[in-house]
Amino acid sequence: MIPHLLRCFCATAFLLAAPDAQANCRQALALGLDVSGSVDSAEYHMQLNGLAAALENQSVMNALFQPGTAPVHLAVYEWSGPGHQNLIVPWVPITSHMALTDLTTTLRHHTRPKMDVSTGLGPAMLFGAELLHFQPNCWRWTLDMSGDGIANTGPLPRDLSLPDHITLNALVIGPGQTRPHGESLEETTALVAYFEARVIRGADAFVEVANGFEDYEAAMTRKLLRELEGLSLVQAHD
Repeated sequence: MIPHLLRCFCATAFLLAAPDAQANCRQALALGLDVSGSVDSAEYHMQLNGLAAALENQSVMNALFQPGTAPVHLAVYEWSGPGHQNLIVPWVPITSHMALTDLTTTLRHHTRPKMDVSTGLGPAMLFGAELLHFQPNCWRWTLDMSGDGIANTGPLPRDLSLPDHITLNALVIGPGQTRPHGESLEETTALVAYFEARVIRGADAFVEVANGFEDYEAAMTRKLLRELEGLSLVQAHD
């Protein structure tokens, strides 16, 4: 769960933003980034810069800034072992291009903190679910988990019970060019099967795949478009 200090911070921020919190938000989207020991310094920055660039993609911005509808609220955190989750961007409503620019600038200038090297995927999922708890007035709650490996510490994803209203999608990061093609494909296929069977939650949950961290921006762009445009189609139908 969220450490005491972060829990206090989130509660304080929620109370300070109480007037805005009464307004609807279209979607609360929490993005969890894997920064465990398998992610080196270059890959770490590819992930942050790739997320920033995906959010600035014109099609993604069109989906974010839909006229006549409530805004999307975003939060970004990084995770590794149990008790090692770090909130990079607290909840922010994306109501303007300035708000989005502030968020992407924060991502690009963020410095990697000292974190545990293990992969606590289960605790990271609980952390994200707790974050979403502080956005009660949204139409949809989505948790995005990026990861390049299976859980090897802490409670296992398959043993967790998350609130039914949360949709959990995943972005699996395969080995890309670091493995021979056949070996890379086999490893990615196994990792996708793991996330499909044990991690994602919700009737419309899905797994997107990046062919290495070099492909992270493109994969994240596809995932954001699927999430944001899928919600738009539901609203239009309603």
